Amino acid sequence: MGYWKTKVLPKFQKVFGKDASKKAAAAEACKSFDETKEEISKQVEEKKIELQPMVIQIYEASSIEIKTLVKEPKEAGLKKQSVKVQKFLDELLKIDFPGTKTVCEATSKCGPALLPGPVMFMLEKVSTFVAIEKKPREANVEDPTLAEETTTEETTAKEETTVEETEKEIVVEEDKPKEDTTPSETEKQAEPESTKNVKEEEKPEAEEPPKA
Repeated sequence: MGYWKTKVLPKFQKVFGKDASKKAAAAEACKSFDETKEEISKQVEEKKIELQPMVIQIYEASSIEIKTLVKEPKEAGLKKQSVKVQKFLDELLKIDFPGTKTVCEATSKCGPALLPGPVMFMLEKVSTFVAIEKKPREANVEDPTLAEETTTEETTAKEETTVEETEKEIVVEEDKPKEDTTPSETEKQAEPESTKNVKEEEKPEAEEPPKA
């Protein structure tokens, strides 16, 4: 029992005491940082043109893990790659990236894992400088199913248009008044003179009576 009190317990208290103080310091740092987010965002926009090439250079020189975190900041990845994240933040501090001084001071004392909010906020700001690559299939390959559906839709639309036009033509023809082909009374009465003469000529001459 004496060994526990004199040797083991003090070590536990030292470790857990440090953890408790770190967590308290981290919580205070997160609270203070939240109050400066708006100002940091404003500074990032103002210096974007100046910072662009330097941020790209740092990003390209970073590991795959850091690039993944920049594109998709996640707390689990942050805890797993805390050492690489700290190094990345230190590189941003060298180019005076807005907000990194405050974050680096806090992470150097508490570690990035205890400051997920501020660290992921900085990674999100860095992502605005980096063009997210398109997936190869989306960039270079056209979905054949989509193309087939588009062609089918176009064909159907053309067929529907043709049917509509045909129906319109039929309706127009039905609406037209039918021409009266029956001759009128005037036409009947106005028989050409030449026709009458022809009819008279066609009549046979009366035969003369036989002579006695």
